[in-house]
Amino acid sequence: MESEGPPEPECSEKSLFFSQHEEQEDEEEEEAKEEEEKEEAKEAEETATINPLLQPALTGDVEGLQEIFEDPGNPHHEQAMQLLLEEDMVGRNLLYAACMAGQSDVIRALAKYGVNLNEKTTRGYTLLHCAAAWGRLETLKTLVELDVDIEALNFREEKARDVAARYSQTECVEFLDWADARLALKKYIAKVSATVTDPEKGPGKLFKEDKNTILSACRIKNEWLETHLEASINELFEQKQQLEDIVTPIFTKMATPRSSCCGSVVNKPNVK
Repeated sequence: MESEGPPEPECSEKSLFFSQHEEQEDEEEEEAKEEEEKEEAKEAEETATINPLLQPALTGDVEGLQEIFEDPGNPHHEQAMQLLLEEDMVGRNLLYAACMAGQSDVIRALAKYGVNLNEKTTRGYTLLHCAAAWGRLETLKTLVELDVDIEALNFREEKARDVAARYSQTECVEFLDWADARLALKKYIAKVSATVTDPEKGPGKLFKEDKNTILSACRIKNEWLETHLEASINELFEQKQQLEDIVTPIFTKMATPRSSCCGSVVNKPNVK
C-alpha cells in the first residue's frame, strides 16, 4: 500500500507526510547517557527545522498563513513560498498535508498565491489523488472548483477516482464520477464550438444556418451548466446526448458530397 494512502489512525497524519518534522515523545525508559544525548540532539535539530507553515496548514489557521504571506514584518515572509513548496523525499509539500488533513479553506487560500495545484509527487500522485485516498470529500470539491486536472494519472495509471475506489472511499468515487460527467459535457461543447469556428478542423463546408444552429446549441448547454451546478450524472449525460443529436446530423451532412437538386451526385460529363 502506497504511503500516499491513508493509514489507520488519522492522528498520525503529520508524521506520515512530513516525517522529518515529527514530534518527539518523552522518553519513558531509562537509557544510556550517550543514547539520551543523541536523542536530545535529534529533538533539538528537528524542532529547529520545523516548517512554520506546517501548524497553521494542519489546523486550518488561514489567518496565520495569510499573515506569513502578506505581512512584510513577519520573520518568515520572504521565505513563505519556499516554505510552502518545500518537499519531502517523495515530492510532497505542505499542500499535501492540508489535503490529507481535510483543510479545504487552507487549500483555497494558498491557491491565491499562484501555486500549481496539479503538481505531482515522484510517483505521479496529485493533490486530488491524496484527498481521494484519504476520503476528504469537501477537499475534493474544493480542488475541482479550482479546476484541477481530474484526469491526471499516477504511476499506476490511476485517476483520483481509481484511488478513491481502491481505498473504498465511496462518497469520493461518486463525486468524482459526477465531476467526470460534467467535464465530459464541457469538453464536448468546447470541441464542437472549435470545430465549427475553425474551418481547418471541420469535415467540410458548413452552411451559415447550420453553424448558427450548432453555436446556439452550445451556448444553451453552457448556460445550462452554469445554472445547474447540482445537476445529476444522468442529467449531464442527457444534456450531452441532446447536443450530440443536434450536431451529429449536421456534421454528417458536412462530410457528404454535395448532390444536385434531383438528389443525384453531380458528375462531370463523360466526354470520349
